[in-house]
Amino acid sequence: MTLHSGAPMPDSLRHFVRAAQHPARAVPCPHCGAHAHRPCVLRASGRQLPQPHPQRVSAWAEATACCPECQVTPEVPCHEDGRARTTVHARRYQEAEATAA
Repeated sequence: MTLHSGAPMPDSLRHFVRAAQHPARAVPCPHCGAHAHRPCVLRASGRQLPQPHPQRVSAWAEATACCPECQVTPEVPCHEDGRARTTVHARRYQEAEATAA
């Protein structure tokens, strides 16, 4: 019996296979280095995590949604008083979740 591992998957089927995953898995994880569409892992043991790291969720929100709090477009970091924030505003998370739904 031979297994075919390189066959392309139709986009319509791929959507349903990945539907149970958190939408933040669409971007690479800046914390553990997990590639897009792969689960986050613990750096020490390599164990896969059921949920993405908070840094990955923040990167996903930044990549996909405009921030209603500081009025920036996707791919632009949130800012406060002219200084870039290390995380995004809570309202940007809500906007990203609404966009993904």
